[in-house]
Amino acid sequence: MSPIPNGLILLVYVTLQRLVELAIAKRNTRKLLARHAYEVGAGHYPAMVALHAIWLLTLWGLGWNHTLVPQFVLFFVFLQIGRFWVLRTLGERWTTRIIMTPWAPPVTSGPFRFVRHPNYLIVALELPCVSLALGLPWHALVFGALNLIMIGWRIRSEDAAFAQLNF
Repeated sequence: MSPIPNGLILLVYVTLQRLVELAIAKRNTRKLLARHAYEVGAGHYPAMVALHAIWLLTLWGLGWNHTLVPQFVLFFVFLQIGRFWVLRTLGERWTTRIIMTPWAPPVTSGPFRFVRHPNYLIVALELPCVSLALGLPWHALVFGALNLIMIGWRIRSEDAAFAQLNF
């Protein structure tokens, strides 16, 4: 029996993580909307989902049988610590959508003390990091750049919405 390729292990982890996070985000979004929160920037959400789905699908097609690059795996682990810190800090306010809670100002504790948009920073680093961990530098460049454009769009939408709430 041959060993399982390292790339497969990483991709299974990332895929399962994303699926669990989508379920959590859907639950949190439903709860927030029931409390009269509202969504902004919904127009770009399908493009963001498509970008991330294509990123992951192309990684499965290109990198599942690759040997992992250790320094990028280590950086990915570091990013996961940040990801969990953001999720824990936001709690039920964490979603994959931009959901405004007019009764509560933006979170300023946890990683938000240091960075205004820590989740976006983590994702901006995470997408190219996973590609690089699989030895796919051109994939990292393409999807890293596309994701930066998407994150810029999201930050502008979110910041404009907070400005309207005078937060």
